[in-house]
Amino acid sequence: MNHRARKRFGQNFLQDETVITRMLAAMKIARNDSVVEVGPGLGALTLPLLEQLDQLTVIEIDRDLIARLEEQALPNLVIREGDVLNTDWEQLAEGKKLRIAGNLPYNIGTPLLLELITVHPVVHDVHVMLQKEVVDRLAASAGTRAFGRLSVLMQHVFTVTPLFTVPPESFHPVPKIDSAVVRLKTRPDAPSAQTLLALQNTTRLAFANKRKTLRNNFKGHIDEQALQSLDINPQARAETLTLEEFGRLADYMK
Repeated sequence: MNHRARKRFGQNFLQDETVITRMLAAMKIARNDSVVEVGPGLGALTLPLLEQLDQLTVIEIDRDLIARLEEQALPNLVIREGDVLNTDWEQLAEGKKLRIAGNLPYNIGTPLLLELITVHPVVHDVHVMLQKEVVDRLAASAGTRAFGRLSVLMQHVFTVTPLFTVPPESFHPVPKIDSAVVRLKTRPDAPSAQTLLALQNTTRLAFANKRKTLRNNFKGHIDEQALQSLDINPQARAETLTLEEFGRLADYMK
């Protein structure tokens, strides 16, 4: 392995074949699926994906890694150079549903997921590796310590299924934390763009200060009487609300 991992790109290269096999098994790929791999790195997941697909698109920001992939002249590989956070997902989809996969660099995992909720109509599912702490937050239930704004937004758009934990020694260089693979499948009842925008605003206010009550966090936006009319306790804190209660708040905030 001659490529030196770059901290600015959050690079930790997956090298555990067992993990790769489990990820591929979880995806259940069909040859004509429109799969996009984020951050192919040294190709640990890329090459096995190519064996199962007619075509694979990868998005990579590191030009040295792109050069390594280009040297292999893989006929069914489409390489897109650039920052995945600037991707036009609708254009990339070309009218199809995308299946997104990858070992996500730690510094872009959460920003990318928050971006994907806004383009969920073109996303079929997502199978990615993230910090285990982030996966715990994605799947957290109301009333638990990990439950927060990310939990609410992602669970309104996706069915979140944590798949398995990945130890640090599965990577090079070895990170100081555990990782985990998660499946996000777009819900058939995912909110409209208008509702999603309202939900983003609602959760931003609700979780602005987790130690304060909803009455205080929503001051100037939703009064106590309105909260009561929505059957929501003004004295409650955001982390105790259910997804359904956040949905009612979002409908009110439209």
